[in-house]
Amino acid sequence: MQAASVDRAAGAMIPVAAGQSNDARPPWCRPQGGLGAAAGSAGAATRVAPPSPQPRFTDSAFIAADGAGLPLRKWLPRGGVKAVILALHGFNDYSNAFAIPAALWAERGIATFAYDQRGFGGAPMRQGWAGSAALAADVVTATRLLRATYPGRPVYLLGESMGGAIAILAATGTDGVPPAEADGLVLSAPAVWGRATMELWPKVALFAAVRFFPELTLTGRGLGIKPSDNLPMLRALAKDPMVIKGARVATIYGLVDLMDTALDAAPKLDVPTLLLYGAHDEVVPREALTEFVGGLPPDAERRLAYYRAGYHLLLRDLAGAAVAGDVANWVFDRRAPLPSQADRRDDARRWPPERESGGISPARAEPFASGVAPAGLAPAGLAPTGLAPTGPRR
Repeated sequence: MQAASVDRAAGAMIPVAAGQSNDARPPWCRPQGGLGAAAGSAGAATRVAPPSPQPRFTDSAFIAADGAGLPLRKWLPRGGVKAVILALHGFNDYSNAFAIPAALWAERGIATFAYDQRGFGGAPMRQGWAGSAALAADVVTATRLLRATYPGRPVYLLGESMGGAIAILAATGTDGVPPAEADGLVLSAPAVWGRATMELWPKVALFAAVRFFPELTLTGRGLGIKPSDNLPMLRALAKDPMVIKGARVATIYGLVDLMDTALDAAPKLDVPTLLLYGAHDEVVPREALTEFVGGLPPDAERRLAYYRAGYHLLLRDLAGAAVAGDVANWVFDRRAPLPSQADRRDDARRWPPERESGGISPARAEPFASGVAPAGLAPAGLAPTGLAPTGPRR
């Protein structure tokens, strides 16, 4: 069954109107003017304030609370919508990242919405860093719109890599935004590699680089990081002009700040959560996941799924259909075991569990060093020289 996909119109960006606030946060998140603001407006009492932008979805864009137009893709079931997923892409990636799993979810009655986040794909501020609060505020706004569009249907947030970190902030109401009105959270290899879990030298390198070379662009080429075993998919990403192939040091610094905040937010994550991680993930170190899982509330509803053959881009791996199937099953019945049985060790004392010996080692597998790994499918921020793991974490 073919899912209906709506792409953004070519070059379609909606500029911010003159005099309109550049604050990307919804009105309910913005600080109110104080005495200075009141004094400044006293002489202009007759001036009529411009109307506030109305957040909405169009066929090809998500119009955010500040009026910014973020290119939108949606995959809708041919029949009735049973559930909704708001999918958040990773660093340097864009909304098309979910084309493969979203088509499978549409066959099961799940509508998937994904937009290019600020700074990525065709969204404003390309290759810039909008700030974690603005990125999380967009999620809160989009979730409210989906609630209104599909009343009575469950709405889930799904974040891949950087998108997972943003979903954590939105779900917990961190960074000054109200909690998103979501029924649950799916985290696929979330970017929680905060400074607390880094060795000293990456932290020192980033500290120095952002002060002396903030505009320097890093690509991560030559690191040999393999984000997936789906090589045709990786080659397509390398040729896709919408995928950014590098990152400014200042943008990477913002990403690391985001990962810090997401890691620290673990104790507040009390919404139902499905956490996905692959044994061959060379981008997000397992030590960071262990720290994050250890910080989750002990009584929170959670499901931990560990894929022995999985890489960082689990939903686009060669076995990605099984991961997508697990997500769909969990969305419909959070108490049922996952069909793949990837959750059978979610009660391990230390999670993710230690990787078993044997099988194909990622270090021996065909490297894909075209720059797409750090091109941010989690990357440039996690994989640039001076920040990336030096090899597979064990």
